[in-house]
Amino acid sequence: MRFFYLLLFLFTNTLLAQVRLPKLVSDGMVLQRNSNVRIWGWASEGEAVEIKFQQKTYKTNSEGGKWEIFLEDPSVGGPYKMEISGENDIQLDSLYVGDVWLCSGQSNMELPMSRVAPKYPEEIKTANNPEIRYFQVPKKYNLSEKLDDISRGKWVAVHPNTIGDFAAVPYFFAKKLYENYQIPIGLIDASLGGSPVEAWMSEKALKNFPEAIAEVERLKPEGTIDSLERLDQDRIKNWYTRINAEDLGVKNAWKTSNIDDSDWKSIEMPALLNEQVNGVIWFRKKFEVKSQFSGKSASLLIGRMVDADSVFVNGTFVGNTTYQYPPRRYKIPSNLLKAGENTIAVKLISERGSVGFVKDKDYQIIFESDSIDLAGTWKYKVGKAAKALPSQTFYQWKPTGLYNAMIHPLLDYNIKGAIWYQGESNTGEAEKYSELFPTMIESWRENWRQDSSNFPFLFVQLANFMESREYPKDSNWARLRESQKDALKVSKTGMAVIIDVGEWNDIHPLDKKTVGDRLATSAKKVAYGETSVVASGPMYTSSEIKEDSIILNFDHVGSGLKTKNAEELKGFAIAGSDKKFVWAIAKIEGDKVIVYSPKVDHPVAVRYAWADNPQNANLYNEEDLPASPFRTDDWAQE
Repeated sequence: MRFFYLLLFLFTNTLLAQVRLPKLVSDGMVLQRNSNVRIWGWASEGEAVEIKFQQKTYKTNSEGGKWEIFLEDPSVGGPYKMEISGENDIQLDSLYVGDVWLCSGQSNMELPMSRVAPKYPEEIKTANNPEIRYFQVPKKYNLSEKLDDISRGKWVAVHPNTIGDFAAVPYFFAKKLYENYQIPIGLIDASLGGSPVEAWMSEKALKNFPEAIAEVERLKPEGTIDSLERLDQDRIKNWYTRINAEDLGVKNAWKTSNIDDSDWKSIEMPALLNEQVNGVIWFRKKFEVKSQFSGKSASLLIGRMVDADSVFVNGTFVGNTTYQYPPRRYKIPSNLLKAGENTIAVKLISERGSVGFVKDKDYQIIFESDSIDLAGTWKYKVGKAAKALPSQTFYQWKPTGLYNAMIHPLLDYNIKGAIWYQGESNTGEAEKYSELFPTMIESWRENWRQDSSNFPFLFVQLANFMESREYPKDSNWARLRESQKDALKVSKTGMAVIIDVGEWNDIHPLDKKTVGDRLATSAKKVAYGETSVVASGPMYTSSEIKEDSIILNFDHVGSGLKTKNAEELKGFAIAGSDKKFVWAIAKIEGDKVIVYSPKVDHPVAVRYAWADNPQNANLYNEEDLPASPFRTDDWAQE
């Protein structure tokens, strides 16, 4: 037994002495060109560590259990090998040297290519570039301490077998950069859906935001989060257990074809129910299948539904989605459809708010040479009514949590800069965001130990979303866009305007290529120094009131102002001192826009694209970049 413990002691000490690398420093990584690249890791105290890379040898000794070595301006290209040795030997293969970009934000940054695949089928099929590499940081949070490493991850090259897992905006951004500069591009994706900006900020960065710091202190004590999450999970589990156990639809097999639904209510779909119902609601529709498609497999597109669905065709389960945002794309297996009448049944669970099928989405069954439209009359019946389920508390969105677990472990890795797509979760606090967002940018630069000239920060302004309004109205989304635009006052920043690529009924629009391309255009100027590039659409600079008109001035007009598709200029509203905005007449005159309305004799303010969904806004420059929303007033929100 004493011999066993001796062996265990020797084995343990051998492991402790071995050189260990962070997860980012691994096979397939891209190293940042034009820099002294930091390679770091852990080893026993005083252990000699040696790196051989590109015919050079670097040496150091571990201090305090950690070591770091700087590689002097490695040559661009690849693939290369790196040998690291201490008490043990490590070889890293398939390394490249180029530009590394951090990609962060919320769901529109993390949305994978698999989600947008129907829009880019050829892209998915042909994607193949070993010099574009992607590393997805595990989606973790920590509210009590800053982590030194992440739990897992690997560098992956672009290939038809891997492209589905790439975040779409970063992929298109990298592809455009590669086309422009023909250098390897590394993408480090640290993003999480629903996250507010405070979650990505350090405790130090939040020192001037007392509410955020108070929340940090409240949740820091050991065991607090575990206890609160357990209570939350039990509450949600009990709600679901109860409604599923008492669901009349399950008890009476409403998923099947041969039930009597004559007493069910009818509704024209897609639509949301006019009545407020929470719990389980069943929807059914009969449809006809031509004889030549009997027994054939098919694709079922059933739009988006609020909230969670389970879908049955002729009584057989074909798919489910647990929350409202993803598109429903299911497969109907062969031998399930029959000639003549068939039935589709949908079990929807509504936690709170509206329930039903979202409009302006595809609801159809698709065969190779035909399709069946599922829009029209459906029947529905409540399976189990329940009280609304209060929202879950997402502790991963709390201040500092994502910074500690997903940003802090990356700080030793040299990067070119960052791209950022976030803001939807802060639309209710635009004024506060105008302080938080620039603070986050500057704090990241400080923590990465890179000044602004070596850390370009490019971000996406919010897309158009939600229903358009008949009359001008103030907007949380417009005010958040204004706060984002104001962040351009921070040096070495750029913004991609995308109020023309959103979808009114989907917070996750499919067009991610336009977003990535516009970020890359911004990068050409801000990060790569191409000063002649027109990297932005028109930006309002000043105004002049002249009799019954307001004259607007812009920069970033490029080759000139224009309207999209040469249509009449739209999207402008004008108001007098009563602050009541009406739609205005607007005309382009050179690099200016003249705005007026016969309804406003003495105008004092103009707003453009000032809405959640400014779908009629059509001011562009000749480079086809849209103007950013703006206002000439500083009036408080209505």
